[in-house]
Amino acid sequence: MAEIRWTEEAANCMRQIYDYIAEDNPEAAQRAVKILYEKTGLISRFPDIGYRYQETNREIRILLYGRYRIAYLIKTENLIEILGVFHGAMDIKRYLE
Repeated sequence: MAEIRWTEEAANCMRQIYDYIAEDNPEAAQRAVKILYEKTGLISRFPDIGYRYQETNREIRILLYGRYRIAYLIKTENLIEILGVFHGAMDIKRYLE
């Protein structure tokens, strides 16, 4: 199982997601963030689960969950870096290149 490391940008993404949802429903915000964190556990066990992001030559993958895309970089066999969590409506190109 690979170690998951969150970048500062990814942590900021999660805070923004929580804050946005919490404006209307704090309990739903907690559930959403908890589930997104749990999904990164899948990445830890199955690094190739996400589709390969084709816009770069780095080993960036995207795991879809609901309206969100979890972008991650396979740094080594034992280390995966979460780059960000993005709403599907966002253009993630500017964040990942």
